[in-house]
Amino acid sequence: MIVVAGEALIDLVPERPGDRLGPLSPRPGGGPYNTAVALGRLGAEAAFCSRVSTDGFGESLLDGLRAAGVDTSLVQRGPEPTTLAVATVGSDGAAGYGFYASGTADRLFELPPELPSGVRALALGTCSLVLEPGASAYEALLRRESGRGVFTLLDPNIRAGLIPDADAYRARFRSWLPYVSLLKLSEEDAAWLGSGVESWLAAGPEAVVLTRGAAGMTVWTRSGPREVSVPGERVEVVDTIGAGDTVNAALLHVVAGRGPLSASGWRAALSFAAHAAALTCGERGAQPPYASALRCPTPPLP
Repeated sequence: MIVVAGEALIDLVPERPGDRLGPLSPRPGGGPYNTAVALGRLGAEAAFCSRVSTDGFGESLLDGLRAAGVDTSLVQRGPEPTTLAVATVGSDGAAGYGFYASGTADRLFELPPELPSGVRALALGTCSLVLEPGASAYEALLRRESGRGVFTLLDPNIRAGLIPDADAYRARFRSWLPYVSLLKLSEEDAAWLGSGVESWLAAGPEAVVLTRGAAGMTVWTRSGPREVSVPGERVEVVDTIGAGDTVNAALLHVVAGRGPLSASGWRAALSFAAHAAALTCGERGAQPPYASALRCPTPPLP
């Protein structure tokens, strides 16, 4: 089983890209939530670990997880409202966000008991590692499960507007790296965080994957091939919401628990992730693809 831990929220997505005052459609969202749904749709055995509101939005979020076949037994509940993220979508489909997260349910996440022995991977990231007091609980979960030998993926997915002290967050990010197996981040995340791939690899991760939008993605590893890149796939972009989360899910689906990959293995894994992300970009809101929509539901790794 792959456990995804972090926030579940509601994205308010413009019905007409570029229209700042037009109608907004509520869509399930949150980086970790999208990753869990994507894993379920890809056919992976997945569970979601979070704290979700008992309000109507919270019930809808749980419905989305169950529909994707995601285990919700690790979800905590609370009466506080669901976090809202207001998306702005440019003419090129690129999305930005403003958050309404004060006093919301997911911020009060508490460290759960030790995860089941059958868990082969844990993924974390985005707002859940910023907003206290829940952020400290998620951090403790990362450290504890990594210490048990669980494969861990970290996607910082920076939302700068939520980070009150950038330097303190960057230092905290560096403190997580010894507990991370795979660090995945976008070019924008990398530029904001600074330092660079070499320093991140030296701090602990076995691999760093950098996504570059339509230009594709690149992986650097410590013990395997030094650098492998694949191009992006051409697609008519509706919006980019959930594309990076789909990459997380696709990589976890094929990489977690397999040990070091060859250059051809990484190329197959990255190509699979690029294809899945491209399909997500062709849909409005975070709508990761089902396995049946992919050229190859699970690529054989050389």
